[in-house]
Amino acid sequence: MKKTILLVFTVFALGLQANAQEIAKNAIGIRLSESDGFGPEVNYQRALGENNRLELGLAVHSKKYWDAVKLTGIYQWVWNIDGGFNWYAGPGLGAGVVNYDKKHWDYDNRYDDSEAFAFLTGDVGIEYSFDFPLLVSFDFRPQINLGYRDDVSFDVGISARYQF
Repeated sequence: MKKTILLVFTVFALGLQANAQEIAKNAIGIRLSESDGFGPEVNYQRALGENNRLELGLAVHSKKYWDAVKLTGIYQWVWNIDGGFNWYAGPGLGAGVVNYDKKHWDYDNRYDDSEAFAFLTGDVGIEYSFDFPLLVSFDFRPQINLGYRDDVSFDVGISARYQF
């Protein structure tokens, strides 16, 4: 717990000390990720200042016996590494619905079921902004599920976004 508090404080302090860099006012695109099933996410970023932004995503993940739709919101601090390279980190939360097929678990009681869930997440990644309006990134999102499987999952993804 002490390490988590120290990490959050460090990220916050670095966010206050970050040098201003140019981030796009808006960016929209797609993020492909794998977290208990592969799936795409329609993704939108909105700058809130010179070095922070809000990222919203609507994802569909699918695995052999279930499908999930989830909405994610993440607040990000952005730090410039060099030129068009940035790294970013921030906390977030979300909600979703999972629809799973219990046929493979219970052969006598064949039925489908669905369940709503919430989750806490974070995001750490690296991005590159080209001279033309393309932003590509690679990120890692740990996710604490609340209500559905009450566990921790890890989401790794790549993104391509149009900046405007």
